[in-house]
Amino acid sequence: MAILGKIERYLRRYDMPRTKFGRLAVNDPRLVDDLRNGRAPGPELCERIEAQLSRAPAAPDQGDAR
Repeated sequence: MAILGKIERYLRRYDMPRTKFGRLAVNDPRLVDDLRNGRAPGPELCERIEAQLSRAPAAPDQGDAR
């Protein structure tokens, strides 16, 4: 499956904004938009994206649980 398809599934699965995914994966909030517009990621970028895809996002901070 193409990398953009994997990202789209991840975004739906975790109900994550595309900008947050880009920041988490490669510190680029425009990543997903750029890929949707035809950007071709190189091997290093693909590795960083795949690393994020293999991780579930952290649970939101629930504050102090005392």
